[in-house]
Amino acid sequence: MHESTVALAAVIMSMLIPICGIIFGCLVAIRQKKSDAELRRTLIENHTDLETTQAILAEREKKSDKYASLRCALVLIGVGLGAFADYLLDIHGLYFWLVIAFGVGVGLLVSFFIEQNLRKKESEKE
Repeated sequence: MHESTVALAAVIMSMLIPICGIIFGCLVAIRQKKSDAELRRTLIENHTDLETTQAILAEREKKSDKYASLRCALVLIGVGLGAFADYLLDIHGLYFWLVIAFGVGVGLLVSFFIEQNLRKKESEKE
């Protein structure tokens, strides 16, 4: 009976993770749309001239995070390496999650240094 409870909890958790991710992604997209609409409304209410409006909107679109895919890829690589290390070490329980968290941390750290180098190169080009 204990094994069936654990299996049921694992299935429920594995289904909740993508559902929560989709909900969070939708909430972020809705918030971004509201923020954009509010900015446009404010610019219209203040009778901002066309050139300034276009510059503000272009700068806002330009600030998009172009390194997000790099960060996500390195985090997933870190998760994979953590899971592989867990497989090699044959760890179970809490230590499994610690190894996975360590992999995610390493992925984020590597992503930080790569982004820092790429931004430095971009600023030197300008």
